Amino acid sequence: MAQVRSTPSTRPAEETRLIRAGSRSGDLVKTVGPPIQKGSTVLLPNAAALYDDDAFLTYGRAGLAAQDALKGALAEMETASNVCLYPSGLAAVTGAVLAVLKAGDEVLAADNIYKPSRRFCDNVLKRYGVAVRYFDPRLSPDALIALAGDATRLIMMESPGSLTFEMQDLAAVAALARARGVLTLADNTWGAGYLFKPLEHGVDISVQALTKYVGGHSDVFMGSAATRDPAIARQLEDGVHHLGWAVAADDAYQMLRGLRTLPARLKAQGGAGLRIAAWLAGQPEVVQVIHPALPGSPDHALWARDYSGACGLFGFVLKPGSPTAADAFLDALKLFGLGFSWGGFESLAIVSDPQLAKRKFAPTFEGPLMRLHIGLEAEEDLIADLRQALDVYAASA
Repeated sequence: MAQVRSTPSTRPAEETRLIRAGSRSGDLVKTVGPPIQKGSTVLLPNAAALYDDDAFLTYGRAGLAAQDALKGALAEMETASNVCLYPSGLAAVTGAVLAVLKAGDEVLAADNIYKPSRRFCDNVLKRYGVAVRYFDPRLSPDALIALAGDATRLIMMESPGSLTFEMQDLAAVAALARARGVLTLADNTWGAGYLFKPLEHGVDISVQALTKYVGGHSDVFMGSAATRDPAIARQLEDGVHHLGWAVAADDAYQMLRGLRTLPARLKAQGGAGLRIAAWLAGQPEVVQVIHPALPGSPDHALWARDYSGACGLFGFVLKPGSPTAADAFLDALKLFGLGFSWGGFESLAIVSDPQLAKRKFAPTFEGPLMRLHIGLEAEEDLIADLRQALDVYAASA
């Protein structure tokens, strides 16, 4: 019987074929959004590229097509040379601060900063040998810079500030700080990178919670830090790399989608917010409206000089009444959700007084301090909802 000789198969085994199936080379078809690439492994073109970090992306955590598209769009909006992405707005604040500080440095922080940013300053920075001093957000730029000592490395500002909406003259502070060799960082979430551009006013680092207005739909977390300074850009990028920050491609895609409609949403929500603020100022149960875009407000001139518009977030003070009455007002609202975040399409309300206890320079108010975020609902419906809730407050106070 003749012996049958075997020959090597020219076709790979099925397991190998399945691993390779679906791979493609060449250009993708063009769509209005970037491709969503999901990958931790990045395939390099040759052996020499494996350790050439300056020329090649070697790991997907650094960001692929969707992340790059988002960073490019944010850089365009912020007039920045570099933008870093973080998995939340708070991570953008903490990541940027850690990137530029070391043990022995001191931070001057506005007393009206976002509460989680304050927790980070009090519970993390101090543990690592970074001193933190809070300053009255009503200080003049000259008085603020006079507080800086030899160890002062960074001034953290938020303008308008969380809950009480005080504004700082960021341009004046930035110029004075630069002359002293002190960096400046602004949390610009209220301005959303669109209504106000800190880098154009000399601020070194512009941070915002993209979770809010850029995302616009209250369903994705992310933050950004932008700069024009190459040395700071390298520190921010190194910080992202060393601390392992990353954002998912799907989330970056959603953020970019939200960014496309940001101007239209801000125009609608900011306009409605200003009109509702003006209406509230005329209601007998309201003693004060805190909105920098409202004529007659303490910071209106500064807002009018630096901002191209307003967002939908502001505060107001009710006539004196008990905490129970303030809760009754909130519970009576039907169209305003009770929630802390903001910047989405929906209207929200909270009472702010419990959050002021940690403040060193907290202002005092005649009655309960409330905060509203105006969404995209019809403003006449929102006004009607507020009016019936004010009736409940008047009956409960």
